[in-house]
Amino acid sequence: MHSSLARQLALPVRPGCADPGRLDRSGSLRCRAEAAPPVSVARTGPYTGRDPEAKKPAWLRQRAAQGGKYARMRESLGELKLNTVCVEAQCPNIGECWNGGGGAGGEGDGIATATIMVLGDTCTRGCRFCAVKTSNKPPPPDPMEPLNTALAVVSWGVDYVVLTSVDRDDLPDGGSDHFVQTVRALKELKPGILVECLTSDFRGDLEAVSSLANSGLDVFAHNIETVRSLQRIVRDPRAGYEQSLSVLKHAKNCKEGMITKSSIMLGLGETDEEVRQAMTDLRAIGVDILTLGQYLQPTDKHLTVREYVTPEKFQFWKEYGESIGFRYVASGPLVRSSYRAGELFVENLVRNQKARPAASSS
Repeated sequence: MHSSLARQLALPVRPGCADPGRLDRSGSLRCRAEAAPPVSVARTGPYTGRDPEAKKPAWLRQRAAQGGKYARMRESLGELKLNTVCVEAQCPNIGECWNGGGGAGGEGDGIATATIMVLGDTCTRGCRFCAVKTSNKPPPPDPMEPLNTALAVVSWGVDYVVLTSVDRDDLPDGGSDHFVQTVRALKELKPGILVECLTSDFRGDLEAVSSLANSGLDVFAHNIETVRSLQRIVRDPRAGYEQSLSVLKHAKNCKEGMITKSSIMLGLGETDEEVRQAMTDLRAIGVDILTLGQYLQPTDKHLTVREYVTPEKFQFWKEYGESIGFRYVASGPLVRSSYRAGELFVENLVRNQKARPAASSS
């Protein structure tokens, strides 16, 4: 099995395009002849271990999180015993988001955002890109967590919140009802708040998807994470490309006006054509919003980076995605599934969509 995996991973790094120029009518990438190649990263083994000589490009270097807003947010979350994906998944944007934009030091506009992680901090799956801790038997969910989460979020005065969770394959519904309770508590305490749920695949249980989609949430998000060919290498075997597409398609179809969202990591060895196909597959099932970001290896036990994708290439994918019909594409080296700039855009998108029926009926 090990030698088979090594053979799969022995593919050469595909040259990319640092200055992609324009799309032709077929959607093909036309690189300028003088374009510099992407920054390739050597590896010490089949997607394991860290190359001590590999250095991150300048565009990936972030200042350490600091600032008054960041400190108060961290203290508040600790007192309320709430988990965030910002901390658990070692998100590089934590300073920017918690400080209200403008950078890690707190020079922003004051609109702080955080992604609350419900159902505990321990996942039942072992995806090879993720820093969240894992166990076959995590602690049971806190029955007070939905209410406590709602009380905390409402006290912060935010108008848009993202809820996410670990995978909970140990629960009959995968944790869907816990999400539902949290959404309903938020809407009851603050009816005007917009709620995005970034969910697991609930093991493909479409009844669990329907229950959450009809709970009152405004955006249903679920990540395919990577292209089709890398699914078994990157994700836990219980996840899958088709299963994720099925979840997103069902969420879109079971509630009129539902906005759906997904995310893809780049830098794991995918080709341009594979990224293009994944984007096409998402649009074919009506996904509205896409985020693309650079995969960064959280520890030496996780998958290594095959390529540092340039900011110019990320800009190309943004333009390409919006050209094929995505309503919004957030694409950049440090973009993550729950990305502050994206959340502010999505909030405006949802509010404008809600306002249209009211305007047309008056």
